[in-house]
Amino acid sequence: MIIRFLLLVALLLPAAVWCQTATLKGEVRNLAGEPAANVIVKQLDNTTNGAATNEFGKFTLTLPAGREVKLLLESFGAPNAIEKYTLAAGEVREVKIIFDNANVVGVDIISHGEGGMKNIQPKLKTELPALDQDITRLLIQMPVNFSSELSSSYSVRGGSFDENLIYVNGIQVYRPFLVRAGQQEGLSFPNVDMVSNIKFSAGGFQAKYGDKMSSVLDIQYRRPDKYAGAFTLGLLGGSLQLQGISKNKKFTQNTGFRYKDLSYILGSLDVQGDYKPRFYDLQTYLTYRPKPYGAWEHSFLGNYANNRYKFTPSTRQTDVGNINEALRLTVYFEGQEVTRFQTYFGAFSSKYQPDDNTQLTFTLSGFNTFETEYVDVLGAYRLDELERDLGSDKFGDVLKNRGVGAFLNHSRNQLNANVFQFAHKGFTQIKNKTTTEIRDGQIVETLAVKNFITWGVDATYETVKDQLKEWTLIDSAGYASPRPNDSLGYTNPAVQPYQYIPLHDKIRAVNNVTSQRYTAFMQDEHKWRYEDGSSLTLTAGMRANYWSFNQQLVGGPRANLAYSPMWTTTRVNEKGKIDTVRKDIILTAAVGYYWQPPFYREMRGFDGKINAEIRAQRSLHFIAGADYIFHAWNRPFKLNTEVYFKKLDNLIPYEIENVRLRYYATNNSKGYAYGADVMLNGEFIDGVQSWVRASYLKTEEDLNNDFFYYYLNSDGDTILNGFTINDVAVDSIKQVPGYLPRPNDQRFSFSLLFQDEMPRKPWYKVLLTFYFATGMPYGPPLHQRYLDVYRTRSYIRTDIGFSRDLILEKNKGKNWFNKTFDQGTISLEVFNLLGNNNIINHQWIEDVNARQYAIPTYLTGRRLNLRVALRW
Repeated sequence: MIIRFLLLVALLLPAAVWCQTATLKGEVRNLAGEPAANVIVKQLDNTTNGAATNEFGKFTLTLPAGREVKLLLESFGAPNAIEKYTLAAGEVREVKIIFDNANVVGVDIISHGEGGMKNIQPKLKTELPALDQDITRLLIQMPVNFSSELSSSYSVRGGSFDENLIYVNGIQVYRPFLVRAGQQEGLSFPNVDMVSNIKFSAGGFQAKYGDKMSSVLDIQYRRPDKYAGAFTLGLLGGSLQLQGISKNKKFTQNTGFRYKDLSYILGSLDVQGDYKPRFYDLQTYLTYRPKPYGAWEHSFLGNYANNRYKFTPSTRQTDVGNINEALRLTVYFEGQEVTRFQTYFGAFSSKYQPDDNTQLTFTLSGFNTFETEYVDVLGAYRLDELERDLGSDKFGDVLKNRGVGAFLNHSRNQLNANVFQFAHKGFTQIKNKTTTEIRDGQIVETLAVKNFITWGVDATYETVKDQLKEWTLIDSAGYASPRPNDSLGYTNPAVQPYQYIPLHDKIRAVNNVTSQRYTAFMQDEHKWRYEDGSSLTLTAGMRANYWSFNQQLVGGPRANLAYSPMWTTTRVNEKGKIDTVRKDIILTAAVGYYWQPPFYREMRGFDGKINAEIRAQRSLHFIAGADYIFHAWNRPFKLNTEVYFKKLDNLIPYEIENVRLRYYATNNSKGYAYGADVMLNGEFIDGVQSWVRASYLKTEEDLNNDFFYYYLNSDGDTILNGFTINDVAVDSIKQVPGYLPRPNDQRFSFSLLFQDEMPRKPWYKVLLTFYFATGMPYGPPLHQRYLDVYRTRSYIRTDIGFSRDLILEKNKGKNWFNKTFDQGTISLEVFNLLGNNNIINHQWIEDVNARQYAIPTYLTGRRLNLRVALRW
């Protein structure tokens, strides 16, 4: 009997234990109703029992039954919330939880900004038709300007790409130093397949972000909660991403491999030859928690990238002009160009949460880059005039020759740089007042007054070893430049008034720079909720930066203000009745000082030498804006507007020379930038998101003590730079240029993303992207800004993608393919649908009459691409 009794107990015990537990299935969303990922949900009196929300904001948790259980919701940078539940034994309950300021993933309507930050949809990556499936392509929905589809660099409100901050998991990342913004560029650091959250600010960002003058891109990699993966393959390359979590939930890994080959696309350029661009990288994000939801979390972020570009040019033929003057440049090449950027990056980080209100982070990171530019390209060219008579049988053929010449480009550039950093950041919540309310039948405690303190310090050690050997020889229209010691190639300046101008001087330099940087910040975020439902958020902080190279200490305050008023409006509901509802609107303002201590590129001048007296640039931001979510045609829309003014001081002027930024390496300029950005997004087609954005910008600078002379000869003709004509004296007039447009002064830009689905067959989709931007200033490569009086033609780009979903809801589980994969698409993409000849730079040519011509170098033409993307 005893044995039978014990056996019966053994059989019934698991059932009894199971009956004392219950299951809670939850969905977490933020105040805008958007899914919140990476939110930790754990039992307050048993912190080892917890779960993390997935990318759809969902979680499943087993709880003890028959008593009240308090759940704590946590997300770094967001307030804690407590939910209370009492479940019966064996009960399975599904709940929805609203969590303030949670991280947003898969956003349908771009969420309200926090401290000037806007959230971006990472899921669009697999849908956007773009040459480069790069994370920066997602920025097309933000006030960002692009000038080349071959580059991941971008300009924000008139600044250069070097004025933008990029963070991954709170760690600043770098790109190669010698990289040019063109086909040589390769892969950028962020891997969009690994991303869970993207935030962006075009200015007025918080003090916790670093020291740059224009923008910040804050990217968070995903911490997986299950095994999954993604695979993409197309004519331009492919990617593979794998992620997983251990059975004990202590260890996770998120790893991605990318490969890019643009040979097919580069074949559409004017310059024909053998293109061999080979770019690939491997990244991994590892996390370990000694206890599944304990106080400590350790992580490692690593990246290896190898970007190699080899090009052997053969010929180039470019036709320019119009019916009044039509020209053809023909170039025959010998030699090759080989560039290589090999980079390593690693970061170890530990997060410690001593209590429910505090989190401390310690990070040690290192970055190494080895870069080479080897160029030996000989070009022999002829400039011909074409027949313009429409009635002639030889219309479009060569009529006569304007000039011939040759050039030789030589480079032997090598750079090795290391950046090591130790950083600490902290976050705590203080002075909390709670209120109690009922949500979905549950008692919820929320914070009516919230106060968050964030602080951080870091120390950075940098070394740069740079060897420059670069020169260009030009033999054009009867002269050589630079002029050799003998008389070969010398011509009378009376006949050749421009002969002394080289494309760029001989550069020969060896630089070894070692320095340390120390930064610190502290900011306080205070939130108030008032009884009428309105709310106010003030974020104010200070930041300081010290650089040992010039022994300069800079810094200043930054502040952000967001106010959500309790304004109401009327709306017709589904039953035809009029309801009074609250207007979903947030008014924002920001002001602050943004210093940018020079990095190596800004320190190095045109001659390759380092300026030891270089100082930090400064920008003072004033920004005001509004976010308004409304309904039209019973669909949600969001209107976002911002106006801004930036006062710029101690600027380091630069020129864009053949897609490369060349700095003056001296703080001899001041300037300004102002403009407005407007964006509307929502369901223009029912159930499908689209958006449209327009921006106006004006940015100019005034170089200190810059002036030039222009001369009038006896015939009254204007001659630059003081040459005499046929030994006849001329009169000179001194001219001060004043304010000049900055190199990224794109006055107006417009972008559009339109999505649609086939009626009754929504698995067939189309996505159209359109981008328009007015031209940027340019001039002859003389390093004299007052001559940059020309404007490139407008940049117009239209890409379209047609796709079909391979995994349909009705077919899931029917066969191996539908059982294995969760999502799948096959896409046919048309790049540069309208065939616009966009310009990336100009080659300056001179004819026998000393007349100069800016021959444009065009970007890519129309191309097709087939791409397959799978997720499991």
